[in-house]
Amino acid sequence: MSALNPYAKYLDGHKPETILAATAHELAALLAAIGDEKAAMAPAPGKWSPAEVICHLADCEIVFAFRLRQTLAEDGPTIQPFDQDRWAATYVGVPAALALEAFRALREWNLRLITTAPPQAAQRTMTHPERGTMTFLTVVETMAGHDLNHLEQLRRIAAA
Repeated sequence: MSALNPYAKYLDGHKPETILAATAHELAALLAAIGDEKAAMAPAPGKWSPAEVICHLADCEIVFAFRLRQTLAEDGPTIQPFDQDRWAATYVGVPAALALEAFRALREWNLRLITTAPPQAAQRTMTHPERGTMTFLTVVETMAGHDLNHLEQLRRIAAA
């Protein structure tokens, strides 16, 4: 596991852009399989419900959007980490469909940036205070691995 991308193990050689493009569709299919009632229920004490997982993904998409744009617009910026559990305190009662709608729109916007960025953008750097210096490409790969991690979590819930 890479210190720069703790989700690298999930990529398994797949292109990050392919994963990123498929995630919203896969989330919608998993939510349909899980159902509205179960989407609002935590699978275990202290764990996020499927709806909260989708809220988290939408929030992360906002964070990634800013990091990617900051990296393209500034020379070697230091990015701001965030406490996902504190952000999650606002998720209670948010419908999964609303979170998915936000995620889908943000992801489309980010994918547009990622796929139209010039090739040299991949090596533009930023500094994460906890992980060190990373590239635009590392952030894109982190996004994809993060997606796969949470999709796997939702697949287990759907199968239960």
